[in-house]
Amino acid sequence: MKYFYSSFILTILGLVAAYFLGGFVAVYICILLIILEVSLSFDNAVVNARILRHMSQVWQRRFIIYGIPIAVFGMRFLFPILIVSIASDMGMLQTLNLALNNPDEYHHALHSNKNQIYIFGGGFLLMVFLSFFFEEKETKWIRFLEDNHLIKTLSKSQNITLFIAILTGIILIMLTQNSTYAIAYFSAIVLYLGLGMFDEIFNTSGIKSGIMGFLYLEILDASFSFDGVIGAFAMSQDIFIIMIGLGIGAMFVRSLTIYMVRKKILESFIYLEHGAHYAILALAVIMFIKIFYEVSEIITGTASMLFIALALIHSVLKRRNID
Repeated sequence: MKYFYSSFILTILGLVAAYFLGGFVAVYICILLIILEVSLSFDNAVVNARILRHMSQVWQRRFIIYGIPIAVFGMRFLFPILIVSIASDMGMLQTLNLALNNPDEYHHALHSNKNQIYIFGGGFLLMVFLSFFFEEKETKWIRFLEDNHLIKTLSKSQNITLFIAILTGIILIMLTQNSTYAIAYFSAIVLYLGLGMFDEIFNTSGIKSGIMGFLYLEILDASFSFDGVIGAFAMSQDIFIIMIGLGIGAMFVRSLTIYMVRKKILESFIYLEHGAHYAILALAVIMFIKIFYEVSEIITGTASMLFIALALIHSVLKRRNID
């Protein structure tokens, strides 16, 4: 429980603040937003743990201390304002004023540009999945997908991940005929490749360096948060209530990440990171589908939890067979 003390403290403070902002109704909405964030980002915690376990305890602490303000105020407050500001050709202060004083219009502006957000987040998450899927690893989960002759042959190419990502981008551009979507998608690919390039420069012994690992985790967190931020407006138009609810959820996800690292959960449940990455693929695909059709956050959260649950159950069964 000690790993979650800070999350519980933030929860109490956040719910008290929500009460003063909007009474018990605001508190209830915050609780729903916390559940939404955790359900959509549980796979994020698993992937975070996979990266964080190779980083020093100093950077693990910084992930909590410095990462939470970034996650709460940056990704769930300032970042949506930045997106609306860029897409609507308004200044940051003007957009902030819109968010504070005219939340309906702000929500409309954010919703009008949600497709660019989805295609950017989907592109980044697709690269995360592909990089995991084609990397060399001893443990295989869904063997008919991961351990067949075609995948083994494709994995020999260093460019297979980038090739599939570019091919996916071309298909999306052909379907949408939208140059703005193309810029958003390939910006995500360039960002992922840029982080990887700088990581190779600064890392040691193949382990992500502190600063690059930290940046990678923050951008990964942002990609997971897009769906929650946009979906949150279905529950509240108050950006402070949204920030409090999603921020507390983000804190629990980070506490869960540290718990997994300290307790060596990924080593104990060997298929868990596989399940998390398949959940990431599902989220990326859903983000792409959302460009054309509405998809409920319930479906998104259920798909993620289903992969995690199946991987967890299979891991337990595997341990029992070994024992």
